[in-house]
Amino acid sequence: MKLKNIFMALMIAVLAIALVACQGDSEKEKEGEDKSNTEQKDNENNKEENKEAAADLEGSVVIDGSGTVYPLMAKLAEEYMSNEQSGVSVEVSRAGTSAGFKKFLVEDGTDFNDASRQIKDEEKAEADKLGLEVKELKVALDGLTFVINKENDWATEMTAEDLKKIFLADGGVTKWSDINSDWPDEKINTYGPNENHGTYEFFYENILEEKDLVDDVDLQQEYPTLVKMIEEDKNGIAFFGFGYYVNNTDKLQAVSVDFGNGAVEPSLDTIAEDGDYADFTRPVFTYLNVDNAKEKPQVLDYAIYVMNNINNFAGETGFAPIPDAEVEESVSFLEGLK
Repeated sequence: MKLKNIFMALMIAVLAIALVACQGDSEKEKEGEDKSNTEQKDNENNKEENKEAAADLEGSVVIDGSGTVYPLMAKLAEEYMSNEQSGVSVEVSRAGTSAGFKKFLVEDGTDFNDASRQIKDEEKAEADKLGLEVKELKVALDGLTFVINKENDWATEMTAEDLKKIFLADGGVTKWSDINSDWPDEKINTYGPNENHGTYEFFYENILEEKDLVDDVDLQQEYPTLVKMIEEDKNGIAFFGFGYYVNNTDKLQAVSVDFGNGAVEPSLDTIAEDGDYADFTRPVFTYLNVDNAKEKPQVLDYAIYVMNNINNFAGETGFAPIPDAEVEESVSFLEGLK
């Protein structure tokens, strides 16, 4: 009888220990589940907060510089403010590449400087002097385009050398008949953007190899002014970026250029660094103040938006797109600033 009582007592003790253990495991599992649920909720809340923060950016983004790049950046700014960040004001101006760098390379300068040429050594030195970190972002390809009046039916095709001679002081060409005796014996009137613009510098430095332009060339600050001048001058010829031509085809016509293998019309298909119009093709850029991008979330957000969408709007504004690999490289750099 005693043995039976002892056996029963042992069984009850074992069951009690098992029950306590099960309750402990259950409580641990519950604690684990609670902890996991809490972490999941925290992660979801953090994601939601980040999303809300990204969706509610405020402030301004200030851009100046190239008149050539202006239509592309203005379009991107419009799309960004309408569809991405309505609380951010993106201000885009077009003082010209060189004039823009003067506003960019100062204390409390602009956030971006659009440029139709690369930054110069003296401009880099100024950035270093001020302690500014500057990032070059290649945004598109442009084709230097020569435009003439709609009524000009003789000079629709010219060689690259003929075009250079028209603008060179010692080119020996002053009248259309100097190029072709069958053409009018009329003086050629030359026009172009002034020295504030990277397009002028590209033309002067790369095409004319820093030789003097004709004395009476009419250089203007505003591209719409040049469009109007050629529209009203049957004997006029001007140079500027392809975008200003393609958006004014009802007022102007472009000269097809013979680089040695037949006349090539500037177009989105021919403008490329290794294409048929390569000799008159150039990359265009925007330069970012990296310090501003680190301090102002809206500046960095806009920079990332620009590079992610640049090829979507390049063609629409008269530019050829850049390779996807170059876009991805720029986006990777910008993402790393977060």
